[in-house]
Amino acid sequence: MSADPGPRTRVVGGRYALGEMLGQGGMGTVWLATDLVLERQVAVKEVTFSVHVTEEERALLRERTMREARAAGRLAHPHVTTVYDVVEEGGKPWLVMKHVQARSLQEIVEEHGPLAPAAVARIGLDVLDALEAAHAIGIVHRDVKPANVLVGPDGSGCLTDFGIATTTGDSSLTTQGALIGSPSYMAPERVHGEEPRPAVDLWSLGATLYAAVEGRPPFDRGEAMATLLSVVSEDPAPVVRAGPLGPVLQGLLSKDPARRSTAATARSQLREVAEGRASAPAPAPAWSPPPATAPGSIGGNSMERIDAADLLALASASRTLLGSVARDARDQIRYLSDRHRERKAEPATAEPVQPSRSAAPPPRRRWRFKRRWVLVPVLTTVAVLVILVIGAALALGSFLDF
Repeated sequence: MSADPGPRTRVVGGRYALGEMLGQGGMGTVWLATDLVLERQVAVKEVTFSVHVTEEERALLRERTMREARAAGRLAHPHVTTVYDVVEEGGKPWLVMKHVQARSLQEIVEEHGPLAPAAVARIGLDVLDALEAAHAIGIVHRDVKPANVLVGPDGSGCLTDFGIATTTGDSSLTTQGALIGSPSYMAPERVHGEEPRPAVDLWSLGATLYAAVEGRPPFDRGEAMATLLSVVSEDPAPVVRAGPLGPVLQGLLSKDPARRSTAATARSQLREVAEGRASAPAPAPAWSPPPATAPGSIGGNSMERIDAADLLALASASRTLLGSVARDARDQIRYLSDRHRERKAEPATAEPVQPSRSAAPPPRRRWRFKRRWVLVPVLTTVAVLVILVIGAALALGSFLDF
């Protein structure tokens, strides 16, 4: 026997009566609902794709959401919000999930400020377990961020919102070549258009833990393209609060997926931090974090659609930036090589080179000792003295005879 939803309550899929709104984001709205058949509370996500997408992309994303939601329904894990059902109504998919008594990590940090490294490590361990379970059945989340991590009263973490998840082998781009995601938490290889692999979720986990312990995303520049350029070409902002969590963040945020920390390495490091066995690295030089974009906000949470033309411009800008650095290094090496050859050729030069005012003065030439420079003056002096003595003696003898 099903419960009575009331005359004004909207019922989705013939059995889920919507109640209060729990949250809203770039990919839809989450409602607290009642399952009229099983008479239990559930969370129902209305997938609306509020980011600007074309009709073709909307249809493709709707199809993917339905398919991947069904795949996520196979994922039974204590640190994943279980997907009970997926229905389509009004041309939109609706995801029916387990209702978890928890708050998002985003809300907690914005209300209470950055969390302690040990608390962040415990949340990270739970989310890492959830990601490994998803990866084991071929699901890549692609949108791990503080807003999609729920934290329970006991400090445990739970991963939610598989709205743009994909199975391994699926493309991360839509049919029009656009990229959809949260730039501040998007791995560099996704920006380059590469196939999403489990490593992209590890990068996003690192960015999420960074935001939780530092109170700001590692690469947020306020605007999507500037943020993505920072993701692919810059190091994360220096940490000031991470302490022993710093090496974990550094390993997860490696731009090269081949050098990025594996799940096993990250788990070992996170466990040491959570248990208080990890020592903090040497303190970094004093550094002041940039001001927040808004009071209490850690930023970087918005879902964005990046057009193909913008992605091409970003790729060109990053190549130009890297090319400029390479050219500067090459020019510097060429200059030093030429200077080295000039110094080696100086002793064989026929004509002396006049040094410039800015150049260092040439070293003094060391003169060798020559014996003739001493003997000749001495012999000359002796000869003169002998002549003078003989002359004086002759003059004296002539004076006496007189």
